[in-house]
Amino acid sequence: MSSDIRVFLTDREGELHKLTAPTDMQMNLMEVCKAYELPVEGTCGGMALCASCQCYVESEHLLPERSDDEEAMLAEAFYVRENSRLGCQIQMTPDLDGLKITLAPEE
Repeated sequence: MSSDIRVFLTDREGELHKLTAPTDMQMNLMEVCKAYELPVEGTCGGMALCASCQCYVESEHLLPERSDDEEAMLAEAFYVRENSRLGCQIQMTPDLDGLKITLAPEE
């Protein structure tokens, strides 16, 4: 059984990228984006201390609730929507197969 999932990511120019993400390496969405050399900075290294990996969850996947740190960071970020999340806080798990994400505009 494969431990990889598919993630469909729309970049800031509107181009769709079909990513393959491993679920057995404890990677988050920000790390997957960086592995594909997509324009996601992750300035804080995945600690939910910046919003450079902000994205919009476009699919109906159930994600864990936002942590207090993620809520606080999004409260200070630009271009926040109801479906905004920090990519560094989205762990790649088998139940996220088919996840659809759009990168938020750069600040």
